[in-house]
Amino acid sequence: MAGWIGVVSRYRLFPTPVQAAGLLAQCGQARFVWNLALEQWSMWRRERGSVPGFVEQARQLTEARAAFGWLRAGSQTVQQQALRDFDQARRNYFAGSHRRPTWRRAGRHEGFRVVGAQAGRVEQVSGKWARVLVPKVGWVRLRVSRALPDARSYRITRDRVGRWHIAFAAVPDPVPAPSNGAVVGVDRGVTVSAALSTGELLNCPGLSESEQRRLVHLQRRLARAQRGSNRGKRVKAAIAKIHARAADRRKDWVEKTSTDLARRFDVIRVEDLRVAHMTRRPKPKPDPAKPGSYLANRRRAKAGLNRGILSNGWGLLVQRLEHKAAGRVEKINAAYTSQTCSRCGHCAPGNRDSQAFRCQSCGHSDHADVNAAVNIAAGRAVSARRDKPVRVSVKREPQLTTSA
Repeated sequence: MAGWIGVVSRYRLFPTPVQAAGLLAQCGQARFVWNLALEQWSMWRRERGSVPGFVEQARQLTEARAAFGWLRAGSQTVQQQALRDFDQARRNYFAGSHRRPTWRRAGRHEGFRVVGAQAGRVEQVSGKWARVLVPKVGWVRLRVSRALPDARSYRITRDRVGRWHIAFAAVPDPVPAPSNGAVVGVDRGVTVSAALSTGELLNCPGLSESEQRRLVHLQRRLARAQRGSNRGKRVKAAIAKIHARAADRRKDWVEKTSTDLARRFDVIRVEDLRVAHMTRRPKPKPDPAKPGSYLANRRRAKAGLNRGILSNGWGLLVQRLEHKAAGRVEKINAAYTSQTCSRCGHCAPGNRDSQAFRCQSCGHSDHADVNAAVNIAAGRAVSARRDKPVRVSVKREPQLTTSA
């Protein structure tokens, strides 16, 4: 999404019912302008000449505001900023740094951005409250959970639960290094969210057993509800509330864990994992004997693994570490780090048995994730051909080698 900044200062917004209706109308207008620009761009053909740019689309927006009163009732600044965001998203796509711009949907993409002098109209009311002047809406209260930044733009969003947030585009200062020379390795897993080379096992909090049972109950009710009914909408809202609660716990755990690691260690080494590729759904397998049919591809098992990876915040943890410990995060090749003994360097699939690690060469035993974290902290990684020399004692007798 254009104009999105990975590190922002976000606060809860508490509008009145009238203000919430005005904010929601602004979100709909910004979404309409974005989708209209995307449709115009997607319909472009070579024989039609050049696609309209921001200047031409801004002129067309002025004509549309003169023709439609519901569009004219909104803020022109917000609507023009949506066009600027789309133009930047299109440029990022052609530059290869971002994906192709997609459609914005009601209920999922509720938000708009304010840039310029209007973004600086923020006042501190008390120690815990402040207010911001939103165009066409008025002064809206926000909760001051930390010092307000000096930003030139902000973005107002509404999540699926109905909570409003305001995010100022201000990058906070990174956490200062302790300058103690300490190095830590972090191994991310599904059973254990993060295992440190120091022996610490960190688990990301999720839903409780009662919350999981209620989630299953609500999902069954949603399956029985008629599509588009009021009952279905209420059940969807309840399901979204449970998922939002889990996301809040996960983000809180990531923030606290990343801050703690950035304060305690000078160098933080993690596995170089491509989480987006690891969580893709498996491709269907056509059945050659039966045209039009497909073979089993373990789709449900892969979906469970994907949920485990995403619920432990693998990508978010490394992202926040790179923000808070800028220049102190090193990514290590993850090949065979869980099968290599951290003491003698022997690498074999039989060394690891679930969460237990026992080296078949030297007999070293440890928690499997902690052993992998020690290898990551040492920067050890074995190539696919396992051609890295094994660290063994010089007093050990030569062993006969066999070829496969």
